[in-house]
Amino acid sequence: MVYIYFVDPKSILMQKTYLFFLLVFTLVVSGQEKFPAIDEKDQESSGFVLYPNPAIDGIVYIKTLNIGSKDITVFDVFGKIVLQDRISTNMLNIGGLSPGVYVIQVIENSKTMTRKLVVK
Repeated sequence: MVYIYFVDPKSILMQKTYLFFLLVFTLVVSGQEKFPAIDEKDQESSGFVLYPNPAIDGIVYIKTLNIGSKDITVFDVFGKIVLQDRISTNMLNIGGLSPGVYVIQVIENSKTMTRKLVVK
């Protein structure tokens, strides 16, 4: 016995649409990486403090255990370098950055420290 099924083309299109949205939703949800909260106590125990965060006035202060020059690199959310500087004090001018979320990398005495920076 041979059965012939007639499928409505609209229902196939609807199934493909649902599948597409399911896949997109799955990718979006799985792509949202959760970062552990970094409180001031954790920052102080590692010797690296970045404040104020979120930054409002265009200046952030970077405090480390060592007093010396620090190589600073700031990345945007796409990994593009948006600011590079070498500072000998604890003050970094971020006035040229647009409001957003950044990753700041501090290299001092061959030690690399990384934090999330929010600019408002």
